[in-house]
Amino acid sequence: MKKILISILILSMFFPLLVLGEEKKTEYIPNAKSGILIDVDSGTILFEKNPNKKLAEASLTKMMVELIFMEKLEEGKFKLTDKVKVSENAASFGGSQIYLEANEEMTIDDLFKGLSVASANDATVAIAEFLSGSEESFVKLMNKKAKELGLSNTVFKNSSGLDEEGHYTTAKDLSKLSRELLKHEKILEYSSIYEDYLREDTNNKFWLVNTNKVVFKIYNKSIIG
Repeated sequence: MKKILISILILSMFFPLLVLGEEKKTEYIPNAKSGILIDVDSGTILFEKNPNKKLAEASLTKMMVELIFMEKLEEGKFKLTDKVKVSENAASFGGSQIYLEANEEMTIDDLFKGLSVASANDATVAIAEFLSGSEESFVKLMNKKAKELGLSNTVFKNSSGLDEEGHYTTAKDLSKLSRELLKHEKILEYSSIYEDYLREDTNNKFWLVNTNKVVFKIYNKSIIG
């Protein structure tokens, strides 16, 4: 049960997940083009629908960013207290964002919260640049890691997940990526956050809130007791 909950917390950072009754297995995801359900420990496929269909990755792209981040953190390549100076390139990204400003300094820990809780594109690009010098260089690292993991139907063109021709993955590849990410338990400290604040002691305080309904319910239950 714990493993299933952990999987839901990570995957549903970026989209809602609905589990229906066993008696209607073929109707788990009637309106979805593709999907997969696996046992985290063994990798056994429990349900699948067009698992190898290539589709745009959107913010699920950020799972690879998280994986590389966790690996480099555990290797001691940086500390969570390290500060990052935001580039004009990172600050220019729209969509989901934490409204970074060019030349602003923020800890890598807070940037990662922005990525994990709010799926912030600007924070993601800032992290990519911090870890690899440029987003272009980091994307090469993402594709290299994809090959190492055997993600044969996945290609990354950017780190944020914004639509771009040739940027795609499959449900089956994402299930492999998810299992790999779950090996790094520290990711759960971020994926389970319901709310937090960035720049808390400044005039530019920013409220981070998780729109994941699963996290919200767990948060409410902990408050109510």
